[in-house]
Amino acid sequence: MEAIRAAVFTNIIIALSSLFIGLFFVGSVSGGTLFFNFYGNSCPAVEFVVRNAVTSSSSSDPSIPGKLLRLVFHDCFVEGCDASLMLKGNNTELSDPANRSVGGLSVIDSAKRDLEMLCPQTVSCADIIALAARDAVAITGGPMILIPTGRRDGMVSVASNVRPNIVDTTFTMDQMINLFSTKGLSLIDLLVLSGAHTIGAAHCSSIRSRFQETSNGKFTLVDKRLDSNYANDLIQQCPAGASPSVTVNNDPETSMLFDNQYYRNLMNNKGLFQSDSAFLSDGRTSKIVEDLANDQQLFFESWGQSFVKLTSVGVKTGDEGQIRRFCGAIN
Repeated sequence: MEAIRAAVFTNIIIALSSLFIGLFFVGSVSGGTLFFNFYGNSCPAVEFVVRNAVTSSSSSDPSIPGKLLRLVFHDCFVEGCDASLMLKGNNTELSDPANRSVGGLSVIDSAKRDLEMLCPQTVSCADIIALAARDAVAITGGPMILIPTGRRDGMVSVASNVRPNIVDTTFTMDQMINLFSTKGLSLIDLLVLSGAHTIGAAHCSSIRSRFQETSNGKFTLVDKRLDSNYANDLIQQCPAGASPSVTVNNDPETSMLFDNQYYRNLMNNKGLFQSDSAFLSDGRTSKIVEDLANDQQLFFESWGQSFVKLTSVGVKTGDEGQIRRFCGAIN
């Protein structure tokens, strides 16, 4: 626990230093740097508008927060956090099967429409995605954190870039570590950001590899790392022949609450995905899982720092990219 606390403390000092600098250089971005309160002069209502869009959408559809978290991961890991995922058209990122079920796009579009009326061509879709994911955590009981802004929207979106850059639920620990490393994210970031699975839902197809279909059309458990009672519950929810649209909660205990239950689930062998179970069975992460399961505040502190790092991956700033008028198309 001391190791992870030391890492969190160091990141807090860095974040506070960035905040201090950002407050004195509002609106000035160069060299890939983001700043806190970037829109302080140009569009001061931006965070209120985004939060209102997230809150109102979530009140009518409780699945929205989980969808917004998935959206930011899938966007930032491909081409960086530049809203490339939202570009529509043939052979764009959205056309890859891994992204066809990504939700929450309407929330981003709604916030963008309002912001275009208030502050035309000022706020990027990339910043809206990052802020919306931040707010999704807060409204479901997680920490409300400051994140820097100043991202610009990308102009490239290619389906073939998706699969090599996102985590598959069947990944081994080494595969996950290697992919996160290419994004500048550490082992601790990997484990902490996986805590996003404390909310949201997954399609049954994402856990099929943990079961085997028998000759009579029933599923049996083949991944012995999974608690047998939990496995039976999953088989009931995701039977053989279930519709591709059927989903199961990532967290079987507190599916609508952003908390550290995910790690308690791991301790009880109730990680939904193979990639989740890998954290408990690997010596590099098993102790950290225990620490996060026993200390929600530690998870929240760690989440804040790792989330800022995630939403800073491959950002475009300054003269790079553009500020789209509509999130689904380049200008």
